Amino acid sequence: MSAVRNYWTFNRLNSQGKIKIEEIAQAKSFIKQQCSTKANQIPFSDSMMQRHLFALLAQKESTVGLIAQICLRCFISEQIKQVCINLERQFGQNYQFNRYDLFPFVLDDTLDDLKHKGATEYKSMATKILQTFDPKLASLSTWTTRLVRYEQNLNRFLKECGLDLISDWAILNDTDPKQQERIFKEFHHQNDAAIAQASLLLKAYHTIYRQKRLENRKAGIKGKCVTPSSEQLQQIAMFLGLSLTPEQTLTQLQDLAEQLRQYRIAVRRGKLKQESFDHSDILLQVEYQQVTENYEDLDSLAQEEFLNRYLQQFLTCLEQAIAFVVPQWLNLQKVPKKQQFLTALKLFHCQGYSMTDIALAIGLEKQYQVTRLMQLKNFRADIRQHMLQNLPHQIIELAAIYTNPELLQKQEKQIELALEEQVTTMIEEAAAEASMAKNRPVKSIFACSLCRYLNH
Repeated sequence: MSAVRNYWTFNRLNSQGKIKIEEIAQAKSFIKQQCSTKANQIPFSDSMMQRHLFALLAQKESTVGLIAQICLRCFISEQIKQVCINLERQFGQNYQFNRYDLFPFVLDDTLDDLKHKGATEYKSMATKILQTFDPKLASLSTWTTRLVRYEQNLNRFLKECGLDLISDWAILNDTDPKQQERIFKEFHHQNDAAIAQASLLLKAYHTIYRQKRLENRKAGIKGKCVTPSSEQLQQIAMFLGLSLTPEQTLTQLQDLAEQLRQYRIAVRRGKLKQESFDHSDILLQVEYQQVTENYEDLDSLAQEEFLNRYLQQFLTCLEQAIAFVVPQWLNLQKVPKKQQFLTALKLFHCQGYSMTDIALAIGLEKQYQVTRLMQLKNFRADIRQHMLQNLPHQIIELAAIYTNPELLQKQEKQIELALEEQVTTMIEEAAAEASMAKNRPVKSIFACSLCRYLNH
């Protein structure tokens, strides 16, 4: 259950830049009244409360709509404060800033626009958060965290402190070798020997570390870029042909990442106005890691929420494609073959029958007649095509909640290609499964979704 008082206590900055917490009587009375409508007077959860309050915002000119907005902005003020506190706890000591340095950039709401309607056109951070929030897509705390950490002035201040919120391993994982050579030559002014040594180190890292991550992703294992294991560090040293301890290899990698980080910070401070990252160096995946890489529970929850929603959307799109394509194929069949086609699909994908066994079960004489009836390659291709007509748009809309909108616009083509690859891989897995012996277990996503449809 939520800390309900967050919906009636408002955090504002006083003239000394310190937090002043105000209890708003109207909001307190309103929230208590809303909670009392639940059975046994159990308070709403945050998600229930936020959806309820957000729905009341539609009553813009009414007292109810006004109080609902105050309650939500009270909650947002607490979340903004906690984001700043978490940043201080994680990075403040090393980068020499504290929460009070961060508050003025984002904790700027006063509620004055509600008290004196039309008195100001200035939009506070809380107002921007509320205007872009959709309770169907994310929790308000997750959305607040995301927007606060993307706030331009706050990020500019952190980068001036030397803090770039992405791990060494994500930087190395993402840096293109040609880009690294250019950075060392044009930014760090290194000699050819130093550039070659750094290039070899990055190649070793990609060969050992990044390759393992790619294998894990194909196996469905996902996660953040974590510190390389001792075994990986030893393998990197062997790749380099050097007798290094894991600690020495780790130090070299961290030094390489630090030099790449310095370049990123310089670019984003505007000190290299003629320089910019290559198109490949801020992929959507890495930009998302910038939001989630080094944060505590809120961000891991945001990451989990995104992945869960993505998987749900992928499966929904697959199920919609199956529900669209199967009836189309049935319409192409003559009446006697309609039921044969459905039965053949079910026996083949759900029960693992061979083509010969299917022929016997549905009253055909030869195996090739079943193959001709089912045309599995064309059937799967139609489902793939239907998915690719709808999935990219849906995923891009979902990703817009979790990543920088400007970056997302630039990366739409890459997202489409990545989704095409994933859908193709899914279809290929289904085809590979289909070539196995009879009585095989149903494992592929495609087969499981098709069987759910056929069983209903």
